[in-house]
Amino acid sequence: MAGPAILVFVTFVIFPVFVALYYSFYSWKGYGPATNFIGLGNYKWTLTSHDFWGAVGHNFIIAALSLLFQGPIAVLLALLLNQRIRGRSLIRVLIFVPYVISEAIVGIGWRLMLQDTGAVNALLHKIGLDQTVSWISNPKVALWTLMFVISWKYVGFAVILMLAGLQGIPEELSEAAAVDGASYWQIQRHIMLPLLTPTIKVWAFLSIIGSMQLFDLVYIIWGQYIGSIAGTSTMAYFMAQNGRLSGQLGRGSAIAIVVFVISLIVALAYQRFILNRNVDGALTERGMA
Repeated sequence: MAGPAILVFVTFVIFPVFVALYYSFYSWKGYGPATNFIGLGNYKWTLTSHDFWGAVGHNFIIAALSLLFQGPIAVLLALLLNQRIRGRSLIRVLIFVPYVISEAIVGIGWRLMLQDTGAVNALLHKIGLDQTVSWISNPKVALWTLMFVISWKYVGFAVILMLAGLQGIPEELSEAAAVDGASYWQIQRHIMLPLLTPTIKVWAFLSIIGSMQLFDLVYIIWGQYIGSIAGTSTMAYFMAQNGRLSGQLGRGSAIAIVVFVISLIVALAYQRFILNRNVDGALTERGMA
């Protein structure tokens, strides 16, 4: 019964990887047969490019800052919304709405608002701050601008995951702790958060993988060339810029393979050292032996 799903996965995921691997050994413009074999030339160019490693660094910074910012905000909001408060359903919807909005709409909207003459600077002028901030083009500000937009869009997804995890925790545990005299914050710290750890680990994994593949918001807000100057380029942005946009599809394929390998290593390392710890200490036949 898994045959159709496996067929779709092989056709649209595995097969394109091998096609990209094939073209990565050629200097190919994207049309006609690939005949100019250059071996590892595209890989050498990629791995010796300072701009590529700068983009790699940006991906890891984005991944770390996403965990640092979105995680605590999502946990606090989930703990709040897990209580019986007035308007809880409406608040959940408002928090989740940015996540379901298309990246294209989000990118265009924030790009218009973050321009030097956009709504954000106009608001700052209204409240008495006359200094105009170049939110998009200033390298000292641009990465933080990107992090704000990412957090605004994706924190709702994290909140929904945390809420699902909290609702899976039996209420009897917190009720028993309250009867024993534990305060609200003691219950959250010593009962809810430890039991929420598996959900947090899964969200962190999804957030890291998403950060490794980030492209659309960077491309839409910063365009084809400003991202590299402003310090917001990512591996996928670098691939598009030096592959399809420059007419070097063979080079772009090599960059895609390198990005795939880096993402795979990160995913396997996280699974090996973080996710697998969820079952450590479990009573299994191996543990009993």
